[in-house]
Amino acid sequence: MTETMTWAPAEITPSDGPLPGLLAGHLDELLLSAGAVVFRGFGITPAALDGVLDRVLRDRLAYVHGNSPRSHVGDRVYTSTEYPAEHTISMHNELSYSARWPARLAFYCETAPGSGGATPVVSGAAWLAALPPGLRAAFAGGVRYTQNLHDGHGFGKSWQETFEAAGRAEVERHLAGMPGTTWEWKRDGGLRITQVRPATVTHPVTGAEVWFNQADQWHHAALGDETAAALARIMPEEDLPQHVTFADGSPIDPAYVLEIRDRGLAAAVDVDWRAGDLLVVDNVLVAHGRRPYSGPRRVLVAMSG
Repeated sequence: MTETMTWAPAEITPSDGPLPGLLAGHLDELLLSAGAVVFRGFGITPAALDGVLDRVLRDRLAYVHGNSPRSHVGDRVYTSTEYPAEHTISMHNELSYSARWPARLAFYCETAPGSGGATPVVSGAAWLAALPPGLRAAFAGGVRYTQNLHDGHGFGKSWQETFEAAGRAEVERHLAGMPGTTWEWKRDGGLRITQVRPATVTHPVTGAEVWFNQADQWHHAALGDETAAALARIMPEEDLPQHVTFADGSPIDPAYVLEIRDRGLAAAVDVDWRAGDLLVVDNVLVAHGRRPYSGPRRVLVAMSG
């Protein structure tokens, strides 16, 4: 994949051919070359979505260990997020804080927003190249994520919701297969998970090195000064629902966090939604986010390994 300042997802329309043939023919090659593909103008209906997803995603995954607020609306199909409409969601690769992440994402626009609400996408290699050398060097040793999940009553998400599980044994089986992960059950019934992950990864096919972490989203500095200060009065950083440091436990400079966030958003290309659109993303090559919006926006997401 060649990185330039004019990178954009590929756009496929009915003039390129019928949808079934396009999905069966060249989608894999398109994703490797472009990183993201928008199918626009095909009039994909909610009733037809399952059949389309079956062609796009070979093995749909459950949203296990995810930290975004979303609802289950179908066979391993979810709302893309239920984060408040007035806020921007910064760029990220799905589950990049985990040792297991989906290889491919598919976003479907059921209802276009009244205004705003684009899904920005950015090449991970371009995002990495946009970061200053000193910042990249600081993250060379990786990052440490700490996640505190309550037992059904508390701040943030519960471990039952996060892992779509009712019992501890199922959660432990999932975590046991994840390198660099430790966990402990707390006295109040909650669960604390610690994961040490690299800041970049290399795509298994293209060989591209990409920025691949959520340090900016997990850091308290990204919450804004007032929110961060309020939380600091309630609990120590290590007890927040999400907390991040460098891999050795040393703190990450808030200035790094804001630069990572802002450079990712600045380099992104907006996908403006129309009802029936489908956006397919290679989850390693390309990161995504969300712009603020007004109106009844409904975008669904499914993912595969």
